[in-house]
Amino acid sequence: MSTPTQTWLTQDAYDRLKGELDELAGAGRKDIAARIEAAREEGDLKENGGYHAAKDEQGKMEARIRDLEELLKHAVIGEVPEAHGVVEVGTVITAELFGDEERFLLGSRELADGSGLDVYSAESPLGAAILGLKVGEKASYLAPNGNEIAVKILAVDTYSR
Repeated sequence: MSTPTQTWLTQDAYDRLKGELDELAGAGRKDIAARIEAAREEGDLKENGGYHAAKDEQGKMEARIRDLEELLKHAVIGEVPEAHGVVEVGTVITAELFGDEERFLLGSRELADGSGLDVYSAESPLGAAILGLKVGEKASYLAPNGNEIAVKILAVDTYSR
């Protein structure tokens, strides 16, 4: 459903992110430019905390704009997949990890924004290991620290906000 350059999103998630991009690229840029100009007029830029804070905020905002533009350019928009007991992008997974039950969304954090669910991408070591597994099946993956982590799929549910 998605590749490393594509991100699967619902139409609602796409619309929300597009609205954020429009706000940042329009009114957000105007606001930060006005704040930088006002701080610049205060004088000596070397010791002007307001100026440096505004410039730092501008840099973060421009990075977010670039991220959103790239994300939306490669977004694949579709409906939340109906769970059928198989792990796929856009489903909520309940798995046994480290002897504990963990519940998370397999997909993008933009899709789950505000849901309170942890999110793992399909390209992450965990996501790649479980993609396509059925309830009851086991797999393992190599964690960034080099440890082999066992995972068992306990449930696959349809995502709902």
